[in-house]
Amino acid sequence: MLAEVAIKNFAIIESVTVSFQKGFTVLTGETGAGKSIIIDAIHLLVGGRGSSDFVRHGADKAEIDGLFLIDDDHPAIDKCSEFGIEIEEGMLLLKRDIYPTGKSVCRVNGKLVTITILREIGRTLVDIHGQHDNQEMLNEKSHIHLLDEFGGETIKNALNEYQAIYREYTKVKKDLASLNENEQMMAQRLDLLKFQLNEITAAELKIGEDEELLAEKKKLSNFEKLFTSLTTTYEALQGEQKGLDWLGLALTNLEEAQTVDEDLKEMHDVVSNSYYQIEDIVHTLRDKLDELEYDPNRLYEIENRLNIINQMKRKYGESIESILEYCAKIDEEIEMITNRESHIETLNKKLQSIEKDLLVEANNLTTLRKKVAKKLTDSIHKQLKDLYMDKTVFEVNFFEEENVEFRPNGIDQIEFYLSTNPGEPLKPLAKIASGGELSRIMLALKTIFSQHQGVTSIIFDEVDTGVSGRVAQAIAEKIYSISVNSQVLSITHLPQVAALCDHHFFISKEIKDDRTLTSVKVLSEQERIEEIARMISGTHITSATEEHAKELLELASQFKYQHN
Repeated sequence: MLAEVAIKNFAIIESVTVSFQKGFTVLTGETGAGKSIIIDAIHLLVGGRGSSDFVRHGADKAEIDGLFLIDDDHPAIDKCSEFGIEIEEGMLLLKRDIYPTGKSVCRVNGKLVTITILREIGRTLVDIHGQHDNQEMLNEKSHIHLLDEFGGETIKNALNEYQAIYREYTKVKKDLASLNENEQMMAQRLDLLKFQLNEITAAELKIGEDEELLAEKKKLSNFEKLFTSLTTTYEALQGEQKGLDWLGLALTNLEEAQTVDEDLKEMHDVVSNSYYQIEDIVHTLRDKLDELEYDPNRLYEIENRLNIINQMKRKYGESIESILEYCAKIDEEIEMITNRESHIETLNKKLQSIEKDLLVEANNLTTLRKKVAKKLTDSIHKQLKDLYMDKTVFEVNFFEEENVEFRPNGIDQIEFYLSTNPGEPLKPLAKIASGGELSRIMLALKTIFSQHQGVTSIIFDEVDTGVSGRVAQAIAEKIYSISVNSQVLSITHLPQVAALCDHHFFISKEIKDDRTLTSVKVLSEQERIEEIARMISGTHITSATEEHAKELLELASQFKYQHN
């Protein structure tokens, strides 16, 4: 859920911090008080289009911070992981700063991200629905995904089966397209590959060769320093009156001393071990010095060889391993091009076989989708009936195509169609009437899909405009039912909606030092009664409107008790 949002220097808001709870929250207040500005800020926080107009006059920048609390299986976790963003203890902190120049700086859990990444993550967290917004549900391209989400595991498993074969299908098609390039291009490609193969083969590269050569070059380049150091070390240890001689003298005397004092045995053993270890080192040093030989020609050979290896790395890979891998790859491609006709025939046969399997899975997916579409249609008709739109007809339209086209999600093209009045033809959802009618239709759809989309918070920005009476009550009950599965925030002018909320915020504004300031207040039970009474009657509150407000709250409590 959205736990907290902090807004600073945004439009008429100087500084506001709002903490939200689970369930159903409403924001009410006079027109122009700043209710929609708060929703605008949340919209920008999750990747909405920014503008310098949002920066409060005279401020350096507008700042919006939002804290989201998410479960371990929330889709935002995979999305953040995709962009290398860590989430700890289920907390996701989004931050967006907007400057007077129009520039935006976005962060997710402290990491700088682009507006595109912020939008990708934000899409999994918040769904803002306003009366005139172009929502996902109005976009016909998303309808197949919504239907699949409604279908649950049944569709998911069938889609996975289809997509596994589809991936192989696209690979074979890509290989065929590559082989079907024109003769001239293929000939040029073959010449290039043969040149590269010959060049790499002639280099006779061996894995680990460069490391060995670098180590040898280091020794030869520092031969004098190495020879002097080893000689000095050897002469310090070996010879009359040198280190090993004195250590031997110490060992001889300790051998005699331990016969008198047994406590010296441990000391004797340590010195004895040291003597023989250093004696071994002296022998090794002597052999090493005998082996040392400076060969300037060898250094020249090493530098030439390393130069060849580095040239290969610049052309074909960062390491000898990757160069040899590339060599094997182009060797396969050369064989493929050389025997092009044979491979084309083989791939065509393979493609035909895959297409048959793919069509079986695609038809199975279509059959399942049509069954799910019927269930979805029945569910939406029930929701529309609850909203007093029982004459409205909803249909999931499957477009029939003459030629089957395999797509990532199957062969189906799907769009939601609707007819709001008897006798009228079904039309695409995106082209239906607006106003209160559209609000109810979208609310019905939202009620169904909110249980499947996994969005943390759903925000309704005055979706109840243009309705009243029993329809208003039906909308209120429908919004509340959505809040059972998702956190819901709603800006409303309807007392019926406000009465059903779990948390009520009052938005107001005042003039201070010739500047407009917006403030947010959590209403107590008595203050809720007064605010709902104001919403019922306008500015003048009477005892009758207060009683009406109390009655609305009582009815709301009964409704919530019955539906929990």
